[in-house]
Amino acid sequence: MPEHGGRIAQAARQYGIPVGDWLDLSTGINPRGYPVPAVSAAAWQRLPEDDDELAVRAAACYGVSDAAQLLPIAGSQAAIQGLPRVLGRERALRVALAGLTYNEYVHAWKRAGHGVSTHACTALPEAAAQADVVIACNPNNPTGETLAPATLLRMRDTLATRNGWLLIDEAYADAEPAGSVIPAFEQHGWQQAIVLRSIGKFFGLAGARIGFAIAEAPLLQSLGEELGPWPIAGPARAVATCALADSTWQRNSRGFLADMAGALDQLLRRTLALEPSGTPLFRWFEHSRAEALHAHLARAAVLVRLFQATPVNSLPSLRIGLPADATQLARLSRALESFR
Repeated sequence: MPEHGGRIAQAARQYGIPVGDWLDLSTGINPRGYPVPAVSAAAWQRLPEDDDELAVRAAACYGVSDAAQLLPIAGSQAAIQGLPRVLGRERALRVALAGLTYNEYVHAWKRAGHGVSTHACTALPEAAAQADVVIACNPNNPTGETLAPATLLRMRDTLATRNGWLLIDEAYADAEPAGSVIPAFEQHGWQQAIVLRSIGKFFGLAGARIGFAIAEAPLLQSLGEELGPWPIAGPARAVATCALADSTWQRNSRGFLADMAGALDQLLRRTLALEPSGTPLFRWFEHSRAEALHAHLARAAVLVRLFQATPVNSLPSLRIGLPADATQLARLSRALESFR
């Protein structure tokens, strides 16, 4: 199974450090997540219904004009696992994606019997000429690379001439929404395009397991049938509805993330003499001693995410999530300085 960040219990066992002593910077989740409101007893006691405000609030938040083109799902992961079966029922498909990206995509499409090829992010537009499906995490996880909406639109048009599909994962787009491709598809049509969004990262509600698939209604109907009824628990629906409607919290959170990402960049430049990339939710860099640095930080009870070298990325790399405050930033600073 693919590896993921956030495995504090595993790290605690490996390094013999109690769970409560760790600073977990291994994910790209907002460390100051949305303050969860009280949830009514009915949300716990009744089966979830899809006539609440969740889809409407999400459509308004993301700029989707028709809420019928938005399907609430149990996190992006549900679509990642379901779409290979929905899109590939009749034949095996040729799937192109980045060589270093969210690793559940390769696993899900290969497991469903499809062929997968990997490319540099910048080479994905050329890959669209030969593929049946192109998957672009935008921003890419973990490198933070982005493709412009106009580029993605051209890729969709190329794929559509052969009835192919462009799947865009915007799990990290909320921190910088101006880069979203949704306005381009709203203007030029959603044919052969699918966008995934998630409240787990920017809103810091990963445990709620809520995401959204945005596409034309017939595809969403097929995906919904594949995933089955009641994909999201009632309390999670209630909390997500509040978060998506809270524009003041969203605006303030974007300011905090930008400031903390800038402070983390300064720390990495000072201690490691490198220039990181990434998104406002995480920073990423390649390093010849990435494995040694990962182990050194772990011995200091600081967990970050290690990525091995790939044919596309020749060096191993690290992704570091944002500290929540100056105290956590100082703790990371001490650990990095002792490595240097």
